[in-house]
Amino acid sequence: MFLIEDELHSERQDGEFATLEAAITELRRLAAIPWNEPPNVAPCQSWQTCGRKYEVIEYDASAKQEVPRIPGLHLSSKGVEWLLPSMEEA
Repeated sequence: MFLIEDELHSERQDGEFATLEAAITELRRLAAIPWNEPPNVAPCQSWQTCGRKYEVIEYDASAKQEVPRIPGLHLSSKGVEWLLPSMEEA
């Protein structure tokens, strides 16, 4: 199972994804939404100068523990920055 979390604000996004590919599809959807519109608008008071730093979290259901996180995408007023190497040119 894969989840997406905003690492900057420790805030999980809605949804669970069966595959990494499905989680990446969700990151693509989030990347297409402006940084200052929900769900991308940051929850902090300084949201105008902040952003979201989404990571993909994989859970090993059999061990009931988190597997190392995968950096995904950073959204801010400066634009979209893919942190997932395979997505830099997507």
